[in-house]
Amino acid sequence: MSPRFDAIGLVVSDMAASVSFYRRLGFAFPEGAEREPHTEAGLPGGVRLLLDTEDTVRSFHPQWQPPSGGGRSSLVLRCDTPGEVDAVYAELVGAGYHGELKPWDAFWGQRYALVLDPDGNGVDLFAPLAE
Repeated sequence: MSPRFDAIGLVVSDMAASVSFYRRLGFAFPEGAEREPHTEAGLPGGVRLLLDTEDTVRSFHPQWQPPSGGGRSSLVLRCDTPGEVDAVYAELVGAGYHGELKPWDAFWGQRYALVLDPDGNGVDLFAPLAE
């Protein structure tokens, strides 16, 4: 037996808000996904991003409670250029999403920024700095 990585699953409090956020980042959720209790978007390499509402999770795990606090996980998205990091960050913050860390030139050689999705999950944006 050899399990293999297949998907990233997020529990969301508002499916429509989450689908809208991730669509802005290029995730291709199917039409009508914002009205469903579960949806998936395929990612390059065959991995999937799964979104489930809190009610969906409770339907098979009645004692489940959403975790308190934030910063437990983060999706990390590579941009093509440092300028794209700045542009994507500005677009998301301009659309009303919370910019947790403005773009900066990190000491490890990347342009880096952090935006929070509607549930407070981190979405890191990065691109290698020019050499």
